[in-house]
Amino acid sequence: MRAAVFHAPGTVVLEDRPIPAVGPGDLLIRVQAASVCGTDLRIFNYGHFKLAPGAHRVQGHETAGEIVATGDEVTGYAVGDRVSVTPNVGCGRCPMCLRGLNNMCPDYEAFGVSLDGGFAEYLLVPAFAVQRGNVFHLPAGLDYTQAALVEPFSCCLRGVRSVGIGPQDDVLVVGAGPIGAFTVMLARLAGARRIIVANRSRGRLAQLAGYGADTLIEVGDRDLVEAVKAETGGRGVDVAITAASSAQVQADAVQLLATHGRLNFFAGLSGRGGPPTVAIDTNRVHYQGLTLTGTTGSSNADYADALQIVGQGRVDLSGLLTRTFSVEDIHEAFAYAASGAGMKAGIAFGTDPSARAADLEQAGVPA
Repeated sequence: MRAAVFHAPGTVVLEDRPIPAVGPGDLLIRVQAASVCGTDLRIFNYGHFKLAPGAHRVQGHETAGEIVATGDEVTGYAVGDRVSVTPNVGCGRCPMCLRGLNNMCPDYEAFGVSLDGGFAEYLLVPAFAVQRGNVFHLPAGLDYTQAALVEPFSCCLRGVRSVGIGPQDDVLVVGAGPIGAFTVMLARLAGARRIIVANRSRGRLAQLAGYGADTLIEVGDRDLVEAVKAETGGRGVDVAITAASSAQVQADAVQLLATHGRLNFFAGLSGRGGPPTVAIDTNRVHYQGLTLTGTTGSSNADYADALQIVGQGRVDLSGLLTRTFSVEDIHEAFAYAASGAGMKAGIAFGTDPSARAADLEQAGVPA
């Protein structure tokens, strides 16, 4: 099978690899769609603390496909089932896992990081990931392309829920990339009174109107706080979500909240060179009764809810996939995703069915 394999920071190699062997409790998935995440780009550029020097790993954690083989002892899944896979596999024993927060497990495994991921023609889901609920059946009618985007959408769902958006809220989203777009869609679904999107450049900003944004602010060299206050008559916003990795944006977001405003730090900051520091006016937090929250990833429960929302057609994610590449063009896909020219880069697998059947037969897997 063809696979895009991380070797070292800055080096991803396209390899021919054997189709993984299926053991008891495992599932083998023929990948039908995958998409590139900012995390994939960070791993490509800088590595990951779970990847030891010299370790090789198939990247990709936003993926969907068809089950082509099941190991002994598997129940609830069958060959031909259409499924998607959540990336973070909790240990199942720690306090976070026992509360259903597999995304907060301190001893997690993750597809595309510590486990081989979805930038390959076949993905092996080991028994422990199957048992811990990381494989989801796709709703009827949901195509693989949208299904691959449900994972980042579910992360945004967790972020939006943390600030409790309602019909009286003016909402600000800082950042007009895919995360900003998902967040706007969810804020609109939650009934926000007004949705403002701020971004430093025009590139992606205009696209956000199509996803439900009411007001677009091209910040450029303007001060973010002054720009938002001007748009809100000096009041500020009830909710702010930072979907841009900037210490200045995080500090500014506190300043532009209205009384009893809520803020979600969605995008993290780089820890390279030491822990990042952000100057926050804690007196404003205290006297204005502000609520500051942070979210990372999503739990399997969040993902189940997100999959249902998309499967019911309450949102359409298909427009976010603005260009598709073959796995052979993985470097071009990474470059496109990093450029900001579009939204999401997709990875498609063009092997024809007869060739794939031959591959499976050669690997000893019933086609």
